[in-house]
Amino acid sequence: MSDLKPSVYAVFATYAKVAWKRPWLLVVAIICAVGGEAASVIGPLYLRDFINILSGSTPTSSVIHALIITLAALGGVQLVGWLFTRGLDFSSAYVELRSMRDLYNEAFDKLMRHSHEFFVSNFTGTLTRRVTRYSRAFEAMLDYIVYNFIPAVAFTIGTVAVLALQSFWLGIAILVWAIVFTTLQVYLVQRLQPLRLATNEADSALTGATSDAVLNHSAVTTFASLSHERTALDLAVSRWTGTSLRSWTANMRMTAYLSLFNIAITIGIFGGAIYYWSVGILTVGDFMLIQVYVLGLLNRIWSIGRNMRNLYSSLAEATEMLEIIERPLDIVDKQGAKPIVVSEGAVTFDRVHFAYKEGSDILADFNLTIAAREKVALVGPSGAGKSTITKLLLRLYDISGGSITIDGQDIRDVTQESVRKAIAFVPQEPALFHRSLRENIRYGCPDATDEEVREAAREAHCLEFIERYPDGFDTLVGERGVKLSGGERQRVAIARAILKDAPILVLDEATSSLDSESEALIQDALAKLMEGKTVIVIAHRLSTIMKMDHIVVMEHGRVALSGTHQELLAQESNLYKKLWEIQAGGFIAD
Repeated sequence: MSDLKPSVYAVFATYAKVAWKRPWLLVVAIICAVGGEAASVIGPLYLRDFINILSGSTPTSSVIHALIITLAALGGVQLVGWLFTRGLDFSSAYVELRSMRDLYNEAFDKLMRHSHEFFVSNFTGTLTRRVTRYSRAFEAMLDYIVYNFIPAVAFTIGTVAVLALQSFWLGIAILVWAIVFTTLQVYLVQRLQPLRLATNEADSALTGATSDAVLNHSAVTTFASLSHERTALDLAVSRWTGTSLRSWTANMRMTAYLSLFNIAITIGIFGGAIYYWSVGILTVGDFMLIQVYVLGLLNRIWSIGRNMRNLYSSLAEATEMLEIIERPLDIVDKQGAKPIVVSEGAVTFDRVHFAYKEGSDILADFNLTIAAREKVALVGPSGAGKSTITKLLLRLYDISGGSITIDGQDIRDVTQESVRKAIAFVPQEPALFHRSLRENIRYGCPDATDEEVREAAREAHCLEFIERYPDGFDTLVGERGVKLSGGERQRVAIARAILKDAPILVLDEATSSLDSESEALIQDALAKLMEGKTVIVIAHRLSTIMKMDHIVVMEHGRVALSGTHQELLAQESNLYKKLWEIQAGGFIAD
């Protein structure tokens, strides 16, 4: 991650743009918020008159009539306030939900556009939580503005205006108190912001550590490492506890200071009201009116600080996602890039240079030409660069030198999506979703019919195990396909590739998880899958690539040897021949 983290104000500005996509609803929400508070200011005026009538009159018919009229007016004002509140609820809910949907979509889209390396370097659980926090923080912000800040400002203005008509200095005192108290809260909340950021970072780290252990539950169990994981988690919990305790302590200290300040000011205001009452400037009803206003104002201004602390915490959490959104993408399409057009499927690596880390070349001046519809196998020791070639072809990483072309088109000059659509990739560890078998196979072609899905499953020899399940194709496979065996997951991945029917096929140890019986069943499916396609096969088991058109032996990121199986064996002692002799006892029948 970048050291330059977005500020809370950057998040606020981003949210403001999203909210303003629905200006009329936003304006309605603001009007309703102000209207509701106007009713809260006007209502106590009728209550004051009601009390003044009661305190200075005997129960005659005219007095009762005046009381009824005053009570009716009070009820009417409260009903108007109720209508404004309902309007605020409706309009704000509509703005919030639609805007949160936009933010969810934006966060997910920007997150998923980051590179393979980005996801390798970050915890899945932490990233998922950041997406959720990003949209939830908008709800906190809008609620704060329309349910707290705007009402507090409107109520303060109305209260000061009404009280100033009774006593100019009383109105000024209320105004000064409101300004000073609010300013003090804002200042203290901002002073505590670094502690909140530290707490959020510790919380994200704790989520990531927990997620990492849960996702690798099988490894924790089989290695009997629960105590080790518990110790590691306890360290993360301790960091979170420490930062949280410091944040909470600072909050409690701030609340204590503000409470003392508020007690002093409130006593002063009521003392002044008593004085004005004693000299006849204020009536009993006026005294009650001041009490209602001061308590109402106290509640609203106090809520400004309390809710601002919650808002800052939410916006601080959102900065983590905004950082990801604003982070430059490692792999980007050129401006104006068009989809690749693959008619033949010829692939060329021309003087390719690549390193995962600077100064440690994986490929150096690498050259490889694969003719259209040619079937090429890449073999060699681990670390030779075989899998790296497939990642570069899929443009999961960008090369640092040279070029990779498909049918003469540099893959950096066309859209990434079109390149990946032109390639069917079956990795060593297939990525399955926690969805049904049908959905996982159909992922190769979302528009495929159920019959086409079934036919692809039949060709990949998936029906043998699918039909054993009571729910058949509707069986859920579990997270990452955990309910299936390694061979079954591999066959589902191959069925997916069959359904995709891309002109270029890449198999990265695609049969490594199969037992001998399963491998024998699937070899004919792979043969059909390879027909009419350009094929790149990475294999350690040389028995699976004997019939390839071309075998490329790699060593230290370079092509050491190339030729057919027979040609390579006919040569004098070489790396391929050595690998062949090591594996000679373990081949399946030809």
